[in-house]
Amino acid sequence: MINKTVANAREAVQDVSSDMVLMFGGFGLSGIPENCIKALLEKDLNGLTCISNNAGVDDFGIGLMLQKKMVKKMISSYVGENAEFERQLLSGELEVELIPQGTLAERVRAGGAGIPAFFTPAGVGTEVADGKEIREFDGKLYLLERWLKADFAFVKAWKGDTAGNLVFKGTARNFNPMMAAAGKITIAEVEELVPAGELDPNSIHTPGIYVQRIFQGVDYEKRIEQRTVSKK
Repeated sequence: MINKTVANAREAVQDVSSDMVLMFGGFGLSGIPENCIKALLEKDLNGLTCISNNAGVDDFGIGLMLQKKMVKKMISSYVGENAEFERQLLSGELEVELIPQGTLAERVRAGGAGIPAFFTPAGVGTEVADGKEIREFDGKLYLLERWLKADFAFVKAWKGDTAGNLVFKGTARNFNPMMAAAGKITIAEVEELVPAGELDPNSIHTPGIYVQRIFQGVDYEKRIEQRTVSKK
């Protein structure tokens, strides 16, 4: 059995360089690769294209990479919690491709499955369709969307084994499994790392064939984007 473990996030991201395309799993601030992002912040990187459902918040997640001006382009679905993202977008410093959430998920899944393009009704008649091919099927219009792939995919799982098999929990199953398949090199950080063979095969969400490096993360914050409390 191949052992894919590395010591820590710093070792895992050592060959990430400027101008690469990077994917970051997670949904909001749930299930994001916190340790990998912190390690990337220690590197002198710029010109990155980042594919993520969201852009983090100003002081956490990809928001910290935006603060350091590491990101040239964001390909995202939801970006409403990040004032620095908004500032860079409006000033023209940051190139942004906003994608309907289901389309983003399917473009990433297509990248992992080796499907170069597909047709979807989402976005027809809106700015999303600008410059894209539109066809009619059974009396309904669909637009052509291309796959998304990355040089590196960073994912965060609840549990993983030394062979790279991953189990996600709850909201972290949004985007993490499909991004794991769409990276040329996939780096997984996990809350708990166990020896190969200890995970129930029927519970594995991402097989180790998709993962090249894995390590046990530390100091997870488990932030909440919008904290609300009931009034007494």
